[in-house]
Order: sequence, then C-alpha cells, then structure tokens
Amino acid sequence: MLSYQHGFHAGNFADVHKHLTLQLLLNALNKKSKPWSYLETHSGRGLYDLSSEQAQKTGEFRGGVAKLWGQKQPEAVQQYLSAIAEVSQSDQLLHYPGSPTLTALNAREIDHIHLMELHPQEAKELKRNMRLFANVGVHHRDGYEGVLSLLPPKPNRGLLLIDPAYEVKEEYQQVASFVGEAMQRWPNGQIAVWYPLLAANRHENMLKAMVRQLPDVGVLDSQFVVAEPKERGMYGSGMLLINPPWQFDQQLDVLLPGVLAQLDTEAPEATLRWLKQAP
Repeated sequence: MLSYQHGFHAGNFADVHKHLTLQLLLNALNKKSKPWSYLETHSGRGLYDLSSEQAQKTGEFRGGVAKLWGQKQPEAVQQYLSAIAEVSQSDQLLHYPGSPTLTALNAREIDHIHLMELHPQEAKELKRNMRLFANVGVHHRDGYEGVLSLLPPKPNRGLLLIDPAYEVKEEYQQVASFVGEAMQRWPNGQIAVWYPLLAANRHENMLKAMVRQLPDVGVLDSQFVVAEPKERGMYGSGMLLINPPWQFDQQLDVLLPGVLAQLDTEAPEATLRWLKQAP
C-alpha cells in the first residue's frame, strides 16, 4: 500500500511522542565517542512544509508541535524544537523535520544513516532533502527487505526505527515477524517501533507476538493517550523500545507527562510499562 502521505499529519501529537523519544535515544548514542548506525524502514520525505495544502488541510500540527513552540521547555524538548527552528530557518514554525532529518541533524561525521522509502515520489523528495548530509544513504526499496540486507550494520552499535502506516491490518504481524528476524541478525541493536492506538487495538497482539520471540532483552512500552477510544482515528500513540538505554524509562517518565499536558488533548495520559526486563 502506497497511498499514505505523512504530510497530512506532520507535527501532530504522535510525531511529538515519536520524535521526542527519538531525540532521547540519539542523545544516549551520542554520549559515547564511538560511531553509531541508524536505520529506518519507512522514512517518508524527511522534511515537511507546514504551509503546504496537505498540512493546512488537517492542521494537525496546531494541536501538536505548535503548542510547544515558543514556550520554555526541558532540555530534550528544546533540542527537538531547535531542530525544527533550524529547518524552518526562522523563529516561525514553517517546516517540520521527520525522523530522517532529526537524526541527521544529531549525527556526527563518524555516524552512518540508512533510510528506506518505497513510495516513488516520497523517495525522490527524501533524496532531495537529504542531499546536504554526506553520511546519509537513501534507498528506494521495501523497508523491511532493505534493512535486513544491511544487518548487522557497520558500525555495529545503533538504532533501528520501524514506523509504517499500518494501512492494512496484516502489517501488525509483518512488523512483529520483522522485529524477530532483525534481532536475530543484530542482537545488540536498539529497536524503536511506533504504532497507532486505534479502537480495534490490533497493536496488543503485535506487542505480545514480538515479546514472545525476543531474546532476554529489555522491552519498554510507552503510550501517549490524547482521547478516549473512538470508532475512527487514533486516540493515542505508542512507542515500543527494545534494548533501551539504561534508565531510559526514568527519562520518559519525567519528560512525557509535562509535554502531553501542553498539547491539545481531551483525555491525556502518558503511561510506561516494562513488557520484559533485561536480565
């Protein structure tokens, strides 16, 4: 399925949850001088114009990142907002960096970034948006197949982000199976899986399937709830973190409730739970 266009949703509450979590993961990788690898299965175009017809049609960013803009924030949130200011080249909220751009802005010259995108137009725009970053490789190919072909990566420490659109229900099982295979090939890698919270709650079986096949590693689940479950649309956002950094749960527990309280929400709740503890 190639109909999904993230431009309609750039900067919404789910992006805030996903990208603040990513910012913390990148900060942890950068604490050590050793290089790291970053891989992403569904990269999109990497940079979004918030004045575009897509963004303006839904206006989802207004209830998300726009609520944080111009406010005094904790350090990690300020780092995230600084990346947005850098791509906007203004004190106005003009553009939004997807995870590829956010990662590239946090990367050092020694780090390596591998981005997969199957949609032809999105891949073309991704290549254009990443052209200024010498350490970024853009691959127009299936994200699952492409990432597996590069595992284990060199450098061997790093992070894999899995962020599909879940347009079809079979994708939940596909993600679960892919995570199991990825961990077999790269057991010391960190994996972050974004998923939507929808009324059908298909994510629950996906999480159970993943945990069953994973080795003895820490598995942390972060959920960012903004409303009561409803028949249509997301009521929240989830991030599953495999092999998270030490004390990462404490960082999220301090950061996310305060961020969520600033957003345009009906029933805000930030939850954390360990699905599996590292030995």
